[in-house]
Amino acid sequence: MQTSPLLEFDRNQALDLAATLLIGIDEAGRGPLAGPVVACACYIPSELAPDFADVNDSKKLTAPKREELFRRLTHSDILYGVGFATAAEIDKLNILQATFLAMRRAAQKFTRIPNSVALIDGPHPVLDLEMRQRAIVDGDAKSFVIAAASIIAKVTRDHYMAELDKLYPGYNFAAHKGYGTPKHLQALKALGPCKEHRTTFAPVRNILRAPASPL
Repeated sequence: MQTSPLLEFDRNQALDLAATLLIGIDEAGRGPLAGPVVACACYIPSELAPDFADVNDSKKLTAPKREELFRRLTHSDILYGVGFATAAEIDKLNILQATFLAMRRAAQKFTRIPNSVALIDGPHPVLDLEMRQRAIVDGDAKSFVIAAASIIAKVTRDHYMAELDKLYPGYNFAAHKGYGTPKHLQALKALGPCKEHRTTFAPVRNILRAPASPL
């Protein structure tokens, strides 16, 4: 059976770092105007890796494939944690620091495991993460465990935004997931922001300063 390039990347990282466990950490939702940023920390035992040979960067997968992999991953014996940082925390801390907060929350169950190393998607190590770590630019396209974490984080957030759509009708959160689409901006102008909007993000901040207009 051909080895996955993503899995081979992780094996090389484990050897280089002398790590017994590699935990992939990724986030979803840095760019939207509403909703939380969601992070996942994920460990896949080597004996389970062949069951997930189709794992890839969540951005490269169709929505049905992400849902399928999410179901398989979360109903298996892999270990994972999920962490949220709310819109209010994003406004208070800024998006980068809120992302770090969500990642620390996601990684809590792994921080005391000896010889574990976190592979972090992106250029920045996570501040105050209580474990060894390595930042990997484009890690979700290179690393097996980061790609798996990207799927869980993305689908978890998508499901959460679908629930917010029920709580805050009119914004169509289930469709655009909080991103600044034309229809979302139109609804923002008509309805004003709700509690899930990030008021420090320029499109929301600008609309807060403008009078409401009809849909």
